[in-house]
Amino acid sequence: MKEALSVLCLVLLVSVLEAEETKPNSASFIDCLRYRTSPEYPITDVIFTADNTTTFLTSYLSYTKNKRYQSPDYRKLLAIVAAKHVSHVQATVVCAKSNGIQLRTRSGGHDLEGLSYRSSVPFVILDMHNLRSITVDVSSKKAWVQAGATLGELYTKINEASQTLAFPAGVCPTVGAGGHISGGGYGNLMRKYGITVDHVVDAQLVDVNGKLLKRATMGEDLFWVIRGGGGASFGVILSWKINLVEVPKILTVFRVNKTLEQGGTDVLYKWQLVSTKFPDDLFMRAWPQVVNGTKDGERTIAVVFYAQFLGRADKLMALVSESLPELGLRREDCHEMSWFDTTLFWADFPAGTPPGVLLDRPTNPGFFKSKSDYVKKPIPKEGLEKLWKKMLTFNNIVWMQMNTYGGVMDRIPANATAFPHRKGNLFKVQYSTVWSDANGTETSLRMMNELYEVAEPYVSSNPREAFFNYRDIDIGSNPSDETNVDEAMIYGTKYFLGNLKRLMQVKAKYDPENFFKNEQSIPPVSTM
Repeated sequence: MKEALSVLCLVLLVSVLEAEETKPNSASFIDCLRYRTSPEYPITDVIFTADNTTTFLTSYLSYTKNKRYQSPDYRKLLAIVAAKHVSHVQATVVCAKSNGIQLRTRSGGHDLEGLSYRSSVPFVILDMHNLRSITVDVSSKKAWVQAGATLGELYTKINEASQTLAFPAGVCPTVGAGGHISGGGYGNLMRKYGITVDHVVDAQLVDVNGKLLKRATMGEDLFWVIRGGGGASFGVILSWKINLVEVPKILTVFRVNKTLEQGGTDVLYKWQLVSTKFPDDLFMRAWPQVVNGTKDGERTIAVVFYAQFLGRADKLMALVSESLPELGLRREDCHEMSWFDTTLFWADFPAGTPPGVLLDRPTNPGFFKSKSDYVKKPIPKEGLEKLWKKMLTFNNIVWMQMNTYGGVMDRIPANATAFPHRKGNLFKVQYSTVWSDANGTETSLRMMNELYEVAEPYVSSNPREAFFNYRDIDIGSNPSDETNVDEAMIYGTKYFLGNLKRLMQVKAKYDPENFFKNEQSIPPVSTM
């Protein structure tokens, strides 16, 4: 790693020297930061510039999860501000705006297209990972969580306070709370309790003028948009106040594989028919993926069924045996454990892994690409077989993750929050592929588009819906320095459906000059 950094530093130092003439606003931006912050909360030690190539690169890479974007553009990236205090956030917003510099904000660094840490115009990164405090109030069943905290840290803090409280969010422990919650993060409690934004009761946001607002001062329209519309188009989310939910002391989980040879296609087809009709306490994910076959050099599809039940194993067994006997669930497949231990199970840590692993923040990026769909009618078996055929042409890892809907998601109105994908969905699909060599990027991206095309007849249409937190630049985008309304309508309608009009109107009210923008941001449009 050190040798690789040294080589990168030497190469990038040349880029730094060549790029000096393109950074007319860099010095005044840094001066502005120092002027607008107090010596009580010094900002100097959290500013990283290209003048110190090693620390700058290390800071950039520390939360760059997609290796496709591992080399920063030194001609465009002026500085990284790893804020440690709210005043650092406020100063960064004001100074970037006053100097005509674009701002990109990242928390966990998991955004799939890297829009929180790259741009084609001069910009700065406001990195929130140091702002990670969490306070849990058991008596009120509420918590405050800062944007830079990870889900693993949040789950650990909740568990330290109570063994019967939880938060309905995602299963990846290294995801940052800021982006995950604002985009409408979901997880295995979705059918029982809904998604993250359904449990946000307050928030702290720094607006385009550098003002720190809470729900009472930002107003209900701005509070509505940041619950599922993303925060990056409207301000910088500093923290969330969330309601925690009650869970039993003992839950049950299982993981069962069914290859094609074991009837995996038939089981998956039946799963589509019954999974949304399960009791709200049961969430079952289906995860088709390419695996090695029984013979050398042979590959097949294994559909991996992951489930979580808010109750004991015997009752779960009875439910599955009645509704999905084709799965062949056995009592030994079922594991009873606490909610906190289920977070380790879903993160694929082996049994017995110390829970402290949820606090780790590993820097092990890979090359990857994801896309998403919503499915409203069961995919016929011949459709599934076409998908399997295409998946088996990939040379690298590929999977489709199918997350069942129904339950309370059918009962929350589409306009209750900015997140619109509610009633009428059987499941959401995430298509993903991972590769290890940069030379495989072009082929991998092409293959993903081909898989996406094969799926088209079987998913939502007019529009073909997409999940905002699974950023996909292919469904429409603008250049870094502009937000064309017509183009924004294309991707915006797929992400936000009928809620897009209200999102644009709120944007026009709170950021009429469109300071907060990226390749897939919301345009400020007051009338339609």
